[in-house]
Amino acid sequence: MNRRLAILISGRGSNLQSILDATQSGSLDAKVAVVVSNRADAAGLARAREAGVEALHVSPRDFADRDGYDRELVKILRARDVGVVCLAGYMRLVGAPLLGAFERRILNIHPSLLPAFPGLDAQRQALEYGVRVSGATVHLVTSDLDAGPIVVQAPVAVLEDDTVDTLSARILVEEHRLYPEAIRLVLDAPWTIEGRRFRTPRAG
Repeated sequence: MNRRLAILISGRGSNLQSILDATQSGSLDAKVAVVVSNRADAAGLARAREAGVEALHVSPRDFADRDGYDRELVKILRARDVGVVCLAGYMRLVGAPLLGAFERRILNIHPSLLPAFPGLDAQRQALEYGVRVSGATVHLVTSDLDAGPIVVQAPVAVLEDDTVDTLSARILVEEHRLYPEAIRLVLDAPWTIEGRRFRTPRAG
């Protein structure tokens, strides 16, 4: 599979940094070809530029609708020969043009053990529900919000005195470990989708 990555961001880019670190250390055999943000003030753009990676702001206000915006993203990513798209704190729904152009090649990371607590404020949802274990999930992106086949997950215990901030911080540590692992699996392992399941050959 083409190992050139595009990272789509909207904010700080901490998961972007974990991917950059993994590619630069050689633990992830891939290249971040471009970083794109829908927000001009996203701090992750500066992270990318500091790492020598092309970083672009594409404003949704310049397009009549979401599909027009996503068609522009497809044009940008294809021009840079991108193979896999990674959403890393990207706060926009992905539309049909992008999903069609990169079918089963778009990954997203979410701060819960999906299918529990999809959407926004997953950590707050977990605390309010009273679960004892939350975590992080990397999944393939489909047209259904946070509902694509799960590639990898990691649990994080919810402590009695947790706040949204403390739980979020511990989940973020797992996200930084998990996202490069998921990308590596998608690039390196022979895998199939059976129903909703992401399947790889059993070891041994």
